[in-house]
Amino acid sequence: MFIIKDTLPSTSSYLAGIAADAPHGTAVMAREQTAGRGQRGNSWEAEPGCNITLSLLLRPEGLHPARQFVISQAVSLAIADLVSHFVAAPVSIKWPNDIYVDDRKICGILIENTITGSSIDRTIVGIGLNVNQTEFRSDAPNPVSMRQLMPKIEFDVESLARAMVSDILGRVDAALASPQQSLSGEYFSRLWRNQGWHPFYDHQRGHTMTARVDSVDPSGIITLTDRADGIARTYAFKEISWL
Repeated sequence: MFIIKDTLPSTSSYLAGIAADAPHGTAVMAREQTAGRGQRGNSWEAEPGCNITLSLLLRPEGLHPARQFVISQAVSLAIADLVSHFVAAPVSIKWPNDIYVDDRKICGILIENTITGSSIDRTIVGIGLNVNQTEFRSDAPNPVSMRQLMPKIEFDVESLARAMVSDILGRVDAALASPQQSLSGEYFSRLWRNQGWHPFYDHQRGHTMTARVDSVDPSGIITLTDRADGIARTYAFKEISWL
């Protein structure tokens, strides 16, 4: 089911309101979203009618909460692959799941799981993909759109959104059907700045550091080696920030 609304405060909030009776794969797209939210509570700037602002309902039957990061991997890989079909520049995933073209953010993803007992009852995936917008007025430091990268093409936003949903569902359903098949290797190969030394802020220790990304485990924990002391440390989301 693919629902399109002219305007909504938040596609994720709307989808949560109808989720009890909605099947796996239900998508809600708004041509204008007035109160979209991203990671860390940030708002998402989107010019009306120019971008994909969409939420997707997943029902990952049998998926243990310890493996919930596989949803993030599948979604981010599907979107990275889709963007790669249209742009020549390198497309990567900034841990945990932002989509970057070179060093600029083209897509934000917010994943919200509802856990009942030892299983995930439902997942709402909120997606903001910059498509035809050419000017960004917010204080976001590095946004980019597909139109900016491919100025001769005006994309059909709805058709692109439907293709994206199909690709995501294909990835997610395949991952759920074959739990023994890990996405970790493919995910790491797509990871932004997965080579060399880069600056981070360690929220646990309260200081900046230069570190190397060693791995991301199936639960989403990232391992970084601090260049100063050579110690490898693990971090969950929000415990470390890229600088």
